[in-house]
Amino acid sequence: MISADRLIVLNTTRTGENSLVLHCLSRRLGRRSFIVTAGPKMPRALFQPLSLLSVEVVENPRSDLWRLRSLAAEDPLTGIRSHPAKNAVSLFLSEVLYRVMRQGTGDAAFFDWCVLQIRLFDSLQEHFASFHLVFLLALCRELGFSPGRESLAPFAGPYWETLCAFCEADTAAALLIPLKGEDRSAIAAVLLQYLGYHAECSVEVKSLAVLRELF
Repeated sequence: MISADRLIVLNTTRTGENSLVLHCLSRRLGRRSFIVTAGPKMPRALFQPLSLLSVEVVENPRSDLWRLRSLAAEDPLTGIRSHPAKNAVSLFLSEVLYRVMRQGTGDAAFFDWCVLQIRLFDSLQEHFASFHLVFLLALCRELGFSPGRESLAPFAGPYWETLCAFCEADTAAALLIPLKGEDRSAIAAVLLQYLGYHAECSVEVKSLAVLRELF
């Protein structure tokens, strides 16, 4: 059986000279991994973190690892791909989703929300250094954890007031909250701890160290 689908790429694993396993969010299937033949003519840009793809899924009743074909980019995300710092943030966002979303979790509404966040980030021309903090708070809300003054207090330490300011601001205002780089990294670590506690998983995001150097 062959069916059309839309994917957000989260991570890849090379399994052979021309084969990749794509770890994705699928609009139809939730968090799912697929195998794809990635020959020399296949654009590598398709497999970058947060790539938005239209695909055909070739279902195989004898295997959980279904194959993809007819891959095409829905959006080139030029605002992200042309900016090294935004590329680093996209790596962080994709790694968070990869760590938090278990196989089979997620639905069409969550997928659409993620696409909206990715396109919003892509469109930002400036003031995006704290976007990952805004995203983490919004992700918590989308997953039903409702971060607020009381629920963040046990995790926030000296950053409680700043986190409350983020919670109470809209996206545009939150991105303008002044922060030093070291404080931004510390708040990201707090939010990852909060997210991991409520999602009941370990959210160890290696790319946070890269953001610590950039911002």
